[in-house]
Amino acid sequence: MCGIAGILDWRGTANLSFSPKLSQLKSMARALHHRGPDGQGFLQRPQLGLAHTRLSIIDLAGGHQPIFNEDGSVAVIFNGEIFNYLELREALQRQGHRFATQSDTEVIVHLYEEHGLDFVAHLNGQFAIALWDERAQKLMLIRDRVGIAPLFYRLGQAQGVPQLAFASEVKAIQAIWPEAARADVQALDQIMTCWSPVGARTLFEGVSSLEPGTMLIAERGADQTLTHRVQRYWDWTFPQAPDQYLTGADDELLAQLRSLLVDAVRIRLRADVPVGAYLSGGLDSSVLASVIRHDTDTPLRTFSIGFDSAAHDETRHQDEMVAFLGTHHSRITCSSHAVGAQFMDTVWHAETALLRTAPAPMKALSGLVREQGYKVVLTGEGADEVFGGYDLFKETKVRRFWSRQPASRRRPLLLQRLYPYLDQNPARAQNYLERFYGVGLDAPDAPLFSHLPRLDSTSKTRMFLAQARPDSEALSAIEALLPAQASQWSWLARAQYLESRLLMGNYLLSSQGDRMLMANSVEGRFPFLDHRVIDFASRLPERLKIKALNEKFALKQAMAAYLPPRTAARTKQPYRAPDAQAFIDSQTGQPHEWVAELMSPSRLNDTAYFNPRMGEMLLNKAVRAPDTLGTRDNQALVAMVSMQAWHHLFIDQKPAPASSGLSE
Repeated sequence: MCGIAGILDWRGTANLSFSPKLSQLKSMARALHHRGPDGQGFLQRPQLGLAHTRLSIIDLAGGHQPIFNEDGSVAVIFNGEIFNYLELREALQRQGHRFATQSDTEVIVHLYEEHGLDFVAHLNGQFAIALWDERAQKLMLIRDRVGIAPLFYRLGQAQGVPQLAFASEVKAIQAIWPEAARADVQALDQIMTCWSPVGARTLFEGVSSLEPGTMLIAERGADQTLTHRVQRYWDWTFPQAPDQYLTGADDELLAQLRSLLVDAVRIRLRADVPVGAYLSGGLDSSVLASVIRHDTDTPLRTFSIGFDSAAHDETRHQDEMVAFLGTHHSRITCSSHAVGAQFMDTVWHAETALLRTAPAPMKALSGLVREQGYKVVLTGEGADEVFGGYDLFKETKVRRFWSRQPASRRRPLLLQRLYPYLDQNPARAQNYLERFYGVGLDAPDAPLFSHLPRLDSTSKTRMFLAQARPDSEALSAIEALLPAQASQWSWLARAQYLESRLLMGNYLLSSQGDRMLMANSVEGRFPFLDHRVIDFASRLPERLKIKALNEKFALKQAMAAYLPPRTAARTKQPYRAPDAQAFIDSQTGQPHEWVAELMSPSRLNDTAYFNPRMGEMLLNKAVRAPDTLGTRDNQALVAMVSMQAWHHLFIDQKPAPASSGLSE
């Protein structure tokens, strides 16, 4: 991955000699240095400026950007990887195209010459692309199918001139922003409901995220003004009728799935630098590491996180896989103190408010990878969304069964099979199950049925907002994400789609993924999100996804020979990190100085996002017993601390407090 940025400053035919200033482009590049510390490249054309920061992974000597077609009329800057570039290059050469480099980037300009905007359908990769067609005077911004590579843009006026600014991170746009940034309070309200802003919205007012699977085309309109449109070129899709599912014997389907996964891993090992892998000890990362060991010649080098608290630690499971695979393994162990010490910098890289501290250890893990001399790691994100792995999917299956007899006292008890600890107090468990999971039980076919318990639970953090928006607003925005054909999908398909567009796209792949990897100049690659795997899995019979209450059944069966039986059978353990505990000094029992500063009633009053009195009470509650805070209070405290930190860094544009442990 790299960093890209640019400016389209549309002054019409009377000012074709004008170009954005090199100083502006360099300011944007400086803000993205961590994404590409190996080099910079710039392009100035009339009305257009492009900037690129390079993390060199393929064609180390010759892959500098921008890259052009043969006559220089098409230019590209690119963040990401095209994994099938060797096959594309060979085909393009047969069609007469001449290549000047060995990089994967160059296939983009030649594919565009050959196929126009349809070129993106030929790419297997993760990417944010800025493509300039000089003859057509057209700028195209394109984001990969599932949103692995980030891309943001701002449309507005600069001294009365229509302007489009774009970048891999908002801080690069902010570097040339003539007016002060402001928070989008509607986005904050959405974060407090579903962990992230919905759709194209960001926490920065006036800045949009280019959504996964879409492209933005900016060009001259008939009246010589700047026009733009955003269009979708790919989306998750599922069968709308029984005859659209894959047919054949189960073992044949599983063999096809296994072959696809092996190839998805194989092409993601293409690099001119060493490639490692994350190994959490769970099913998904274990599958990838095993494929590397058994089906490739790549030396297996793995990395993981451990915690000093038993509730969060998976070290035992990691060690089992390390022994099974014989991998060269490195691990970093995180404490609550370490999470707190990393948190301000985590917000700086995430550029948004967070409901969990979990991204902070992921940033520490990528730091370990970089320290060990690696720039690239394979990681297992996406398997749960693609194959039906989350408890949410199993919960929905039980809740639909329950909805057929909503007065039943026995049916909701099936949920205790997902959470065995609930049966320690049967009476309290029954009350909890009916209260928490009974949300929306009267409408099991409603578009958001699968997500209502989580959305209802998380939205309770909104009580801490100074002024909450109507409850229906965020739900309406989420429902608008569903395509028209979703009404013909199964309940599981709708749940998978929503999860891919909500938690995965805007949180797991962003705040917890790309941002924490690139904070240390490390590229993550995601074999389970190969679009071929997604398309195949989406058409699998659903009995192969969740068999009774056995999640990811197809993946477990297809890859059983690659894993120890205990790993294949292990119940999924969500990745978590210490939350409220991270903000309390274990020596003094008081909030860390920087937390107390950001959460003081006067600062809360100044920013006006949260109720100062409630914020003070919540922090005091965390001081008294941080280990006993419930989910709502934990999420609310992390949201408040992160939002206050975000305001300090991006709105006030002040350095991190010295007491946060970060240098100014």
